Amino acid sequence: MKKLVSIAFLILCGMTASAVCFAVTQDNVQLRNIAVSFVKQQIASLPGKVSYKVDEIDPRTAMPACSRLEAFLPAGSQFIGRTSIGVRCMETNGWSIFVPVQIRISMNLLVSARQLPMGHVLQAQDLTSQTIEISRTAGLSDANQAIGKVLRYGIATGQMLREDMLRQPFSVKQGQIVQLLVQGDAFSIRSEGAALANASAGQTVNVRSSSGRVIGGVAQANGVVEIGP
Repeated sequence: MKKLVSIAFLILCGMTASAVCFAVTQDNVQLRNIAVSFVKQQIASLPGKVSYKVDEIDPRTAMPACSRLEAFLPAGSQFIGRTSIGVRCMETNGWSIFVPVQIRISMNLLVSARQLPMGHVLQAQDLTSQTIEISRTAGLSDANQAIGKVLRYGIATGQMLREDMLRQPFSVKQGQIVQLLVQGDAFSIRSEGAALANASAGQTVNVRSSSGRVIGGVAQANGVVEIGP
């Protein structure tokens, strides 16, 4: 419907004097300025060094004049890379247009200082930082986010580190004899069992007890699996 309004308006302008059209069409400079203001507000909260470029609106675009305009980020869009900012008329029979925007973000992110194998536990000397222009906000910027964690797969020198590359070290390993712990308000019971899988602290793991029963519990530090009472 909004597209039909714009098309009908353009046809009307082609059939009438240009002065009439200029009197009732929306100022495209104002539309772009609203998009620019919206971009400035949004990038103020983004990390790193941010730059942007808002394209000019095609001068052939002729929308009906509107006194209630609002900028918005279209559904499914990200505020990074090549994207668009919407500007809509909030009046009855309103319309919307989309203004192309290029947003660049450069951040000081963690990269590997050398080639590292799968299963390696990251130490401070394994890491360095590098200014990188990112296409999505997925990199790590703080060494404390990586040190002590384990690589899920091998990485090359200079590769940017992401959270999905890392896991917590296993506190319980498959086949390990673990302490089964049941705690209540006024009691604590311990027994032994064999872990049936690897698990990091906080993850659920099955344990085969000495009686042969398989019990599910939550892995804790130091080879302890806590069982609910």
